[in-house]
Amino acid sequence: MSDAKGRGSELPVNVKELLIRKALERRNKKTEPSTQGTGHLNAAADRLRRAIGGISENDCRFDRFPAYQRLKAQMLAVEKLRLTNPFFRVHDGTPGSRTVVDGRSCLNFASYDYLGLNGHPAVRKAAHEAIDRYGTSVSASRQVSGERPVQRDLEQTLAAIHGVDAALAFVSGHATNVTTIGNLFEPQDVVFHDALAHNSILDGIRLSGAHRVPFPHNDWEALDRKLAQLRGSHKRALVVIEGLYSMDGDIPDLPAFVDVKRRHRAFLMVDEAHSLGVLGSRGFGIAEHAGVDPKEVDIWMGTLSKTQAASGGYIAGERVLIDLLRVQASGFFYSVGIAPPMAAAALEALRVMQAEPERVARLQSNGRLFLDLARERGINTGKSRGYSVVPALVGSSIKTVRLANALFERGVVMQPVVHPAVEEGMARLRFFISSLHDEQQVRTAVTWLAEELSRVSA
Repeated sequence: MSDAKGRGSELPVNVKELLIRKALERRNKKTEPSTQGTGHLNAAADRLRRAIGGISENDCRFDRFPAYQRLKAQMLAVEKLRLTNPFFRVHDGTPGSRTVVDGRSCLNFASYDYLGLNGHPAVRKAAHEAIDRYGTSVSASRQVSGERPVQRDLEQTLAAIHGVDAALAFVSGHATNVTTIGNLFEPQDVVFHDALAHNSILDGIRLSGAHRVPFPHNDWEALDRKLAQLRGSHKRALVVIEGLYSMDGDIPDLPAFVDVKRRHRAFLMVDEAHSLGVLGSRGFGIAEHAGVDPKEVDIWMGTLSKTQAASGGYIAGERVLIDLLRVQASGFFYSVGIAPPMAAAALEALRVMQAEPERVARLQSNGRLFLDLARERGINTGKSRGYSVVPALVGSSIKTVRLANALFERGVVMQPVVHPAVEEGMARLRFFISSLHDEQQVRTAVTWLAEELSRVSA
């Protein structure tokens, strides 16, 4: 008699497997050899197992998910090693060059607020006025609930800064990449991406179904070779790079990538999440930094949560692209429109950035100082160019966590990055620089980092 786990679940495992093998043998004798590989046979075996043995406990409980089992193992390892979890610490108040964590004021190197505009009086005022006028939400998608002037003003400003025709704002930076790549490209297309591309880019490619081809980090020559080999076998080709890589703090050779994409008749997409407000004399991004005509890039992407002190993302480019995304990008068409206070905050942050270019200059100066001091102390900063992100490569994930905790005890908050976010052996402490930092804060952070690196063991 069967129990709650499913009909026939009392059958011994060896009997179940024998029945499955016999069924598959009978099926294989009746069919011609398949050209699809063994995937369909494995799927058939899974279906037979479920039919004979019922639904396994592993398939209907979250705690049996392999991902949770891995997480549980990591948590046990942390407990056994007596490590304090350095993630999800609670910050109080508006963070700037300092932040309050657990009632303690700490030096803050854990924020993407590169220009120090989160909490700026004009940005706060703009957000408050938007709430007073429009409320906290538009409550539906923009084609349903209509447009708000502040949304359109933000998009026009973003387009002007990028030097292109138009822009479109989304409610999430991650979703911007996913829905743009996922809805513009199809299985017959191919997407080439930098090996260190952000997760949102990879998720977008998976959604599109396009053939995915990584190329070595910042290696435009390797990309050139891969395009020469594969471009002719696909309908459309997209190349995706980033303006500034947040894990390593380096930048691509944009003119070289533009030349490669042009010769192979591919689209070029540049993710400016960490480069708008950081690169160029006015903070207009990597096109300004590299002296490239912005219209040579087909798709500009950015987020509103870094130098724009808000939340959301955007795409900028030619009018046809934006018109297409307005009706085809599911993450825009089926999603609520960007909230008025967020749009207003981002718009005002962009205006302050343009009115006060000294913020960009101060950020770049602080980044160079941090990088120079770190290298003088023998700290491995990898490929960082010192604009706004400087990693300290440690190697061991355990040592990296211990270092993060040791620095926190001394009063410095920063971002540890450990396996599996990076390969084991490439774990690091990641410092985000701000225009709000002063020289003494930068010097103190580097000095304490060097001292703890010499003390903390793996």
